[in-house]
Amino acid sequence: MNKESKIILEGDFGIDSRYKSKIDKDQDSISLLESRLARLKNMNAAQIIDAKLIQLKLQMEEFMTVQNNELHQKFVLFLKSYIDIFYVKQNDFAEDINIQPNLLSKILNHHREPNDEFIQKVMVHSEKAFKNINNYSSTIWYYLYYHERIHNSISKQNEWRPEIEKQVKLTIIG
Repeated sequence: MNKESKIILEGDFGIDSRYKSKIDKDQDSISLLESRLARLKNMNAAQIIDAKLIQLKLQMEEFMTVQNNELHQKFVLFLKSYIDIFYVKQNDFAEDINIQPNLLSKILNHHREPNDEFIQKVMVHSEKAFKNINNYSSTIWYYLYYHERIHNSISKQNEWRPEIEKQVKLTIIG
């Protein structure tokens, strides 16, 4: 068993949890991996892209249900994954959505927040890219971005609340 197989085995992806012995579980895991690799070898480029898009879609949808402190910078990670599915160079993506490559670089490196126009361009691009994927909503890019922003702001209340509370008062009239 090679190193890659061991890594996949440790994740227990797609493996039945009712095994009586680790040997049985490992054998089934290896045969599942071999079957998946054989199937992957028979896929054409378009099928591979669709599979990657489905995987990304599922990851984004799962992210929307997460309520923990691990949400920081996930929007950019999803965007990088999306770009990597189609492009070798990020500049080609920037050209396709008609933005300056340095703006894309600043967004991907957390030096600038994406504005509405940027997210709208990603939405339109993804509508075209996900056209063969059922139940895909391009508005997920907005939801991802604002879900992350809201959650980060709420989770960091201990940092911003003391100073804000000093600045805010309630004056009751009457």
